Amino acid sequence: MAFRLTPQERGFYPLFTRAAENIVVAADELAAMVDAVPADRPAIAKRVKEAENAGDDVTHEIMVKLNSVFVTPFDREDIYRLASSLDDVVDAIEEAADRIVLYRLDRLPAGITMQVDVLRRAALATAEAMPRLEKMSALQDYWIHVNSLEDEADEAYHAVLAGLLSPAEAPTDTAALLEIIKLKEVVDTLEEAADAFETVANTVESIAVKEA
Repeated sequence: MAFRLTPQERGFYPLFTRAAENIVVAADELAAMVDAVPADRPAIAKRVKEAENAGDDVTHEIMVKLNSVFVTPFDREDIYRLASSLDDVVDAIEEAADRIVLYRLDRLPAGITMQVDVLRRAALATAEAMPRLEKMSALQDYWIHVNSLEDEADEAYHAVLAGLLSPAEAPTDTAALLEIIKLKEVVDTLEEAADAFETVANTVESIAVKEA
């Protein structure tokens, strides 16, 4: 741990933990939406939106604190990057949920369930890691795990894309083609969420290396 003579503002750590715990809520709700019948999805999407709003509130608190304190526990740029990447995760989750409802999708490919499952595991890993950020303890296992989950997310993404873009039977009408386009947008957004988790993990790694 780097040695500093000046007292630091430690209030950032609980905010990072709150942001990560909120992502778990959003990911769990997204999983519930994927498993739900279409009629139940709008209500679940509303709960995902509430989580996204809560995430925005935490991000705002972090930015206000960042602009009002003199000494931060680690580099200001890294605080900004970590807060932004956590926010990017919940934004992508909310966008995926919104598109599922907006596009009135009925049957979702099994690959989407696989993508969401990876997001849930990444969310849990991130929520478990954030409280350890203050002491910079046992974080290497976290970023290694999340990076491996991102690889798993890539595999799921490519598999579901292959199913959509190279189906056993080519779409025969405009409606079927539009359905593929809509599903691809959801799948792409879920991949963006997985990438955002990796950015969080990479930022934590960068912070840990600098503070070592």
